[in-house]
Amino acid sequence: MKTAFITGITGQDGSYLADLLLAKNYRVVGMARRTSTVTDERIAHIADRIEMVQGDLLDAVSITAALEKAEPDEVYNLASQSFVPTSWNQPVLTGEITGLGVTRMLEAVRQVNPAIRFYQASSSEMFGKVRREPQDELTPFHPRSPYGVAKAYGHYLTVNYRESYGMFAVSGILFNHESPRRGREFVTRKITAGAARIAVGLADTLPMGNLDAERDWGYAGDYVKAMWLMLQQDEPDDYVIGTGITHSVREFARIAFERVGLDYTAFVVSDPALYRPAEVDHLRADPTRANTVLGWKPEVTFEGLVQMMVDADMARYR
Repeated sequence: MKTAFITGITGQDGSYLADLLLAKNYRVVGMARRTSTVTDERIAHIADRIEMVQGDLLDAVSITAALEKAEPDEVYNLASQSFVPTSWNQPVLTGEITGLGVTRMLEAVRQVNPAIRFYQASSSEMFGKVRREPQDELTPFHPRSPYGVAKAYGHYLTVNYRESYGMFAVSGILFNHESPRRGREFVTRKITAGAARIAVGLADTLPMGNLDAERDWGYAGDYVKAMWLMLQQDEPDDYVIGTGITHSVREFARIAFERVGLDYTAFVVSDPALYRPAEVDHLRADPTRANTVLGWKPEVTFEGLVQMMVDADMARYR
């Protein structure tokens, strides 16, 4: 039985990854920092099948102790300050967690057992103001937020540890991936929850920012399979994970409201305060390497994803 160690296990990706690894008969150990509020609702259904240890990406000692206790074969570093708008309000904290947190993780792995296979959650936000269309593993980065900059640091550091110490350390450059477990502050969940609330009479309008921004959206449950596949290869390498198809925020809203029998134009209102200081207008993945080397392909369509999220929110608000 292999042991997997997951930071950020209480988040969207961490919970889906834990589901996947348990189905593959892994022993799953999750690391979470102590909070005074309940944050484990996404893993409540598997709470009796996983082990939890305390640790914090700001505290190197706690990470080392957690790894020594867990003795993992694989480490998946999914924890970060991952909400892009917050990264402008808290840029230093974002850098400490999302950037330097990777340093603490990699160094702890190197000291505890450099044979551990390490996965770093990189992001399409590193491409930012894109230089090439679509974006693949060789596309230059031009991040447009403190979050994107911090992710680029963590990405390059993972490459550096691989090349400097011979560690099996890889980065998955994941494009936007969503699910019913997505946090309510993210634009996709904001739309699906907003549509559901309006449909059941709990709200009248949905304030939104830039409706013309375009993203390559997929289903988080599909994307965690790619994470696992990266750590099963003979040689470590980085991979872009996405669908290769873009859709606008406006299109996402249209499908979501249609699912509940409404016209989005009657309820979605523009709020200039919700625009980013520096916008990322268009992101589209070229997942050719992941398709050919990993044998990975997304299974859930864009429309299926939106409808899945709306249905889950309708069930909640009903």
